[in-house]
Amino acid sequence: MVSPVTVVKSEGPKLVPFFKATCVYFVLWLPTSSPSWFSALIKCLPIFCLWVFLLAHGINFLVAHQSASRILAGLIFSAVGDAFLIWQEQGYFVHGLLMFAITHILYSSAFGMKPLDLKAGFVMTLVSSFCYTFLYSYLSGPFTYLVAVYIALIGFMGWRAIAGVQLCNDLWTWTKLSACIGAVLFIVSDLTIAVNKFCFPVPYSRAIIMATYYAAQMLIALSAVESRDEEDFKRRN
Repeated sequence: MVSPVTVVKSEGPKLVPFFKATCVYFVLWLPTSSPSWFSALIKCLPIFCLWVFLLAHGINFLVAHQSASRILAGLIFSAVGDAFLIWQEQGYFVHGLLMFAITHILYSSAFGMKPLDLKAGFVMTLVSSFCYTFLYSYLSGPFTYLVAVYIALIGFMGWRAIAGVQLCNDLWTWTKLSACIGAVLFIVSDLTIAVNKFCFPVPYSRAIIMATYYAAQMLIALSAVESRDEEDFKRRN
């Protein structure tokens, strides 16, 4: 297993642009009441940096490892979704929802179906059902169905990420743990969006949403480099 110290040394420098872009977003803190292409760029910039982070591992690496290329594709759809959500009050919320739904399908595919871990699947089904039951009374029109489908997709993605962490069997890797934590943070971010939009105002909602979202995307992007780090570790030893 590749040690966390090795991971920090090899991957840390490649993530510096992401951290800088994230700081720029929070420092500028552009008002959401005045959507613009500049505010869209600032919001998407950390995700662009994660594209570069994965591309820095080489095109051959992405071609050889489908999970990594699918996570990159998910990040691309995420950036498009982020841009749509800048103009959500102008009627583009559903467009953003669709882009992130595709993102969760791609991430689920990247995480794979092995190990199956039906217990984790059952727990995520309960959590997803509870979330939708809570939101249901606040929903109306097409959102009654759209939110149900979206919750099912992100719940499935969360299941596949959590299932990869086999702590009891000592089969886990740092990247699988990264994917698991990232998926959970993504769910927290999206649930906060849903509650704030459909139910009632959540204090500091934007800070909670964006902090958990950026952390989630970074951790999921990190989970894509498992094969590369294992190969490098074997060559050095």
